[in-house]
Amino acid sequence: MNRPARLPRLTVLAIGVTTAISLTACGSSGSEADAGSATPKASPAPKGIVDQKTASSVVDAYEKANNKANATRDAKLLGTVEAGQVHEQSKADYKHWPTWTKKRQKTYSTPFYYRDRKFWIPATGSGVSWFAVTARSLKDPKDPGGLLIFDKVEGRYKMTAAVALNAKPKIAVDTHGLATPVDPSKKVGTLAPDEIGERYEDFFETGGKEAKQIFASTEDTRESTKVFTERNAGESGRWSTTKYEGADPAHPAVYALKLVGGGVLSVFPAAHTESQVLKPAYLYNSKITPGPETRVYNPTPRIAIINDYQGQGLAELQPQKKVRVTELEYRITGSK
Repeated sequence: MNRPARLPRLTVLAIGVTTAISLTACGSSGSEADAGSATPKASPAPKGIVDQKTASSVVDAYEKANNKANATRDAKLLGTVEAGQVHEQSKADYKHWPTWTKKRQKTYSTPFYYRDRKFWIPATGSGVSWFAVTARSLKDPKDPGGLLIFDKVEGRYKMTAAVALNAKPKIAVDTHGLATPVDPSKKVGTLAPDEIGERYEDFFETGGKEAKQIFASTEDTRESTKVFTERNAGESGRWSTTKYEGADPAHPAVYALKLVGGGVLSVFPAAHTESQVLKPAYLYNSKITPGPETRVYNPTPRIAIINDYQGQGLAELQPQKKVRVTELEYRITGSK
């Protein structure tokens, strides 16, 4: 998926990253004590699940295949280096391509390269199979870029999540330069990382009656609340009713890293359906004409349109604070 610079929120995002944390370590050899007994050998320092060179080659391979796939919208080729929620969104982008402006098509298909890469690699034995990268695809050094997740899928590393950053996160590393993954099912204050997506959907379903007690007010929560508030506004509200309902993400994997100071940074999936149904007075003499994005899945005018949305987001959890969702985007991935 090409993530050009930040486009309108809840749609497409931007990214790009290079540096390395030291993953090599040395152990000390034993020496003879005065009494003739050998001192114990120091335990070797832990190693990362991949080394920096391997992680960098994974990102290089992703860039190459993604740029080639974007040129012709080759979802099969992209699937060799991409999976998870990000791949669901990429396939949707390819599907929606004919509805885009020429300018947007050109931006999306222009080759991109991840700059200023910094790798966040958990230790072997940490219980996870993934590593993270923060990077920029823009030349502007002030742009915080994005957070990319590469996980083992079908025996090889593929990008499984990608979210934009609004600031550089202070991800914690140990004395060996290794990142600390966090159990997604473990609560950090009010919520566990794997509860965020489901609970967040309340903003779309009710305007946040419960969610506002759990989530801090951010640009994303305000925009999601606005979607609910304006769901039946305008001309369409006179003859149809629209509602949102939380759904299961296509790929439920949640990724979480420890932050400096004890907080947690989490990349999470989210999903919902949008149902637009004609009011009873119009059921027998009217049909709803699908919009451009909906039409690519089902162009037939009908009395009810149900769109599927798949999303991914980024949140910060702190023990004594509300959860802050700092990035969230969805794609329409189906319609009936």
